[in-house]
Amino acid sequence: MKCPFCGNEETKVLDSRPAGNGNSVRRRRECLKCDSRFTTYERYEENKIRVIKKEGKRELFDREKIKDGLIKACEKRSVTSEQIEEIVENIEDEIRRTGKSEIPSTEIGDKVMNRLKDIDHVSYVRFASVYKEFRDVDSFLEAIKELKNNR
Repeated sequence: MKCPFCGNEETKVLDSRPAGNGNSVRRRRECLKCDSRFTTYERYEENKIRVIKKEGKRELFDREKIKDGLIKACEKRSVTSEQIEEIVENIEDEIRRTGKSEIPSTEIGDKVMNRLKDIDHVSYVRFASVYKEFRDVDSFLEAIKELKNNR
């Protein structure tokens, strides 16, 4: 495993433990050159899932896209990286348990929004504004109204 700080190829594992729902391993590593510490996650290789985009195009499922969207939505909020990783892990597990080889991107977006709604309302509205492509203030107000009604 390459060190993300200095690029050295030699690292040692300090700690390993199951992560998520037991289908991945979290490893705490240390670089043997610069002594920096970092965390890696290893996942079992599973069947490929294709995502059906809004315009009908299909692409391979990429958990990092969900994670990137969550990171942006949760920026400067009290949502931890562990919570983000847990959301991504849970959504991926849920999708895989269906046994389907394809899933609409809208279903994935709804799953993300449902989880964010329970964790952080500001992050929920941020994610919704991109996911639902809000065009005006009324769209924001409608999302906030929906959030208030669901409390």
